[in-house]
Amino acid sequence: MIKTFIYKTFSASMALLVLFSTVSFTIEKHFCGDVLIDAAVFDTAEKCTSDSYELKSAMDCCKDTIDVIKGQDELSVKTFNDLDFDQQLFIATYAHTYLNLFEGLPQLVFPHENYSPPNLIFDIQILDQVFII
Repeated sequence: MIKTFIYKTFSASMALLVLFSTVSFTIEKHFCGDVLIDAAVFDTAEKCTSDSYELKSAMDCCKDTIDVIKGQDELSVKTFNDLDFDQQLFIATYAHTYLNLFEGLPQLVFPHENYSPPNLIFDIQILDQVFII
């Protein structure tokens, strides 16, 4: 049960890592003077109006900034044959050691598992007064 939980957790985290490393997004910010009016992700930022800022002369100094965070656009897949000999040897040795680490115990055979001993009518040791010292 723990093994499947760890496997599923690791798989989900790797999938999220690939997803977040390949996603690109933009952050658009709108400033009026030095004051940040609005910031938006995947959308356009709202522009300031005369009501949102006191000075009408400050409307001339409004500016928009766009930050683009570019994700990875190509994923490279390497095969085992692309690695050099030392890396192949290390991976093969590690995999062999890891797989042999979790070998199950052999099934123990009990030949007398279904044997029931005979019923004792008399305790012969007590009757014959024979004791192991």
